[in-house]
Amino acid sequence: MDTFYSSFRSRAGPNVNATAQSGSHIIAPVLTNNTITGGVHFLHNAHAGFTFDRPHSETTQTSATRSLIFKHKTRICSEYRYVTEYNSLPGERVLLSERYTQPLILQRHRHQQEREEELRSSGEDFQQVLSSRSSDKSVHLNSLFNPDNHGISPSAVILQGNSGNGKTLTVQKILMDWASDKLYKERFEIVFHLKCKEINRIPGRKSLVEILSYSCSLTPDQISQILQKSPQKMLFIIDGFDELRLTQDNYDMSPHTDVIQKAPAEVTLCALLRGHILPESFLLVTTRSTATDKLSLLLKGPQRFTEIMGFSEKGVEEYFQKFFQDEQLFRRGYTFVKTNETLFTACSIPVICWITCTVMRDRFTDGADVTSGLETITSIYVDFVFTLLDHHCQGLSQPVPILLKSLGQLAERGMLERQVLFDEESVHETVSDSAKNPFLCKFLFKRRIHQETMFSFMHLSFQEFFTALYYVLLDEEESQKKLAVLLNHNDCYPPDFPAVWQFTFGLLNKAVRHTLMKKHGLFFHPNTQACLKKWILKKFHLNCLFDSGALFLLHCLYELHEDDFVKEAMESLNRLYTYGELLRRTDCWALLYCLQCCQSIKKVDLMSSSLTPEKLMMILPVLHKIKHLYLILEDASESDLGKLLCALTRGQTLNAQEVLVASQIPDVGNCSINTLDLSISEQLSSVHIGILSYKDPAAPLRSLSLTSPHSELININWIELFQIITQNDSDALINILYFSKLKKMAILVDCLTERWCVWTLQIIQNCPSLTEVKVDALFLLEEGIKILQRSRTRPACVMRVEGSVCHKLSQKCTEYKDRELSCNQKVMIHLNSWGFSMEMLRKSLF
Repeated sequence: MDTFYSSFRSRAGPNVNATAQSGSHIIAPVLTNNTITGGVHFLHNAHAGFTFDRPHSETTQTSATRSLIFKHKTRICSEYRYVTEYNSLPGERVLLSERYTQPLILQRHRHQQEREEELRSSGEDFQQVLSSRSSDKSVHLNSLFNPDNHGISPSAVILQGNSGNGKTLTVQKILMDWASDKLYKERFEIVFHLKCKEINRIPGRKSLVEILSYSCSLTPDQISQILQKSPQKMLFIIDGFDELRLTQDNYDMSPHTDVIQKAPAEVTLCALLRGHILPESFLLVTTRSTATDKLSLLLKGPQRFTEIMGFSEKGVEEYFQKFFQDEQLFRRGYTFVKTNETLFTACSIPVICWITCTVMRDRFTDGADVTSGLETITSIYVDFVFTLLDHHCQGLSQPVPILLKSLGQLAERGMLERQVLFDEESVHETVSDSAKNPFLCKFLFKRRIHQETMFSFMHLSFQEFFTALYYVLLDEEESQKKLAVLLNHNDCYPPDFPAVWQFTFGLLNKAVRHTLMKKHGLFFHPNTQACLKKWILKKFHLNCLFDSGALFLLHCLYELHEDDFVKEAMESLNRLYTYGELLRRTDCWALLYCLQCCQSIKKVDLMSSSLTPEKLMMILPVLHKIKHLYLILEDASESDLGKLLCALTRGQTLNAQEVLVASQIPDVGNCSINTLDLSISEQLSSVHIGILSYKDPAAPLRSLSLTSPHSELININWIELFQIITQNDSDALINILYFSKLKKMAILVDCLTERWCVWTLQIIQNCPSLTEVKVDALFLLEEGIKILQRSRTRPACVMRVEGSVCHKLSQKCTEYKDRELSCNQKVMIHLNSWGFSMEMLRKSLF
């Protein structure tokens, strides 16, 4: 070791430190807009001040050095191939390739407006925001050290990210890919990994080679041998700078420049970060945002700032696919998450993505429905909070209950003042040791010629969650006082900040309360629970819920997720209206759960909510519990309508039900189903199908009504029937209606032609149970009347035909000017087993 030290100093020259530091000032301009231009590693000419004056033969790897590096790579491949998860049992691991999904990484600072946009948006809007960011200065792992648009490569890269955003896993991926010759093969001959959490535990005074030996399988002498070669091809990854225990004494200690000089481990690491040791080497440092400003002042230049934003929509999908490794399970899980706006937003945080997948996998393993396992958004947030508390909160200076209350107090202040960004003073007044708090993010914004420090929660939804947690953790008197003021303000609902109250009800869930008590002794006073439950029951006892207030209360029940209480609330409800409210996917989950808990509900009106087929499928399993149901479907296909009819007829539990469906369908094909009217009773059930034509204003069939015993409606292939109707295939329609128990049939046509008369008589002949046939026509053609005059029906079957007699030829009957002249007599035709009769009714309008 001493021999190496002397050799190292003699080759570097007596003024190496001065030269290095002088060089660093020459080539470290202030970079305000780093960009990626591609290309291989480029050493700027100004780097000459960093280069040791050693012969070429000494900088070339020897076989011994190559052997040591190979050993180092082999060890990394062996150890870093696997991931130990938070809930792993002893010896239990999963492959890194089954978990790692590259997050979105940006290479620029965002201004205040962009930050607020990210914090406030959710669901699809949030993913659109991320998508806009990904097209602007996003980078991949292989381009972190690429030259900028001035041709300068960074000596140090800051990789900032919130807790749980995947910084450590990204570092593991970089190391694994480098050791496998998939990343930085030509750029870096050796990569070392230093974990600040482990450096904190290194006792005494240590040199750099000794610190490095703690993190790899090489001895200090072997590391010394490697460090003699090509320092400009070395990368040091410093993981978790925010966890490094630094004091002012660490900053004030005299810098040292030798890889074997001993000092406290933190001081030695700081010397490496500053470039006092191995100034030609490269650094990649990960940190939370709360420590980025300190790091940038300590770190050598040129620097590059990058930030892990989390998963994009594509990233969430890829993570689910890797996690489940089964197409069916992946689709079930991902579809559920994507239909829940709040959860889908939260899944941009990789740790929440893992928690969600883990919960779902447990439910799949148990054979349960996915929704029964992933009960509430609150439960996922609680799991996330305690994951960070258990694994990302080393060295906190206060107990967890006090920490959570202080965060809640800050969150409530922001909610009341309608702000998501907090100034440094207000944060320090409320939250102690904010730099180590994993739930807060820190930003620097330019204010004229100054910088301003601001804080935020990871997302507005976390601010809402901590506000709710604050309310239920307060003592009984103060908690009820705050809740009473906010919930009873003007006695209206939804109250301000509905998400806060939904989280509040979610925190009252028995399983969630048990977790909070068991983990950290957090106690909710029973009277607080009683107060909230009494309030919501009062709203339901009004018997009628309207608009956004109705959806808000359903969400509160969903988050509470106590079946017996939800049943009690829903049983007192008669009517639910959503006038003027567009139903979100999250609303559909809440509606689904609440209807599952009740026996039935009298009336639900979703006519103004415009359900998409996707949302319809979500609530389909419970629609049969609604006595009077009214809804509008957007862009519904024949298949969507068929599934709806199948669910309503086959899942029926009510003695009577009326359903009215209006369908908004684009101009495709010849005609479309535009209304469905279903009436179910104990004796007979009927369905009325309204048909709208786009291309043929005189389409032959305008509506079809079928009445039969309820059991027979179940047997109809509704999807096939609707397809036949939209295709105008009357022959195929005869075939599908040939079932034995049809009691009544009614049709509406434009013109009663010979073909429609023959078609109707064929159905009467082939359906022996048919007792009544009603045909309404705008115009009765002579050719059709002549067919009826020569016909009879079966015994016990009566046919009635009503319309205006038209004396024109059939091909001219569609012209309204001809109808007005010659189709002005309204008649009723009766046809039974005795024969034909016709009565005059009144003059037609035509």
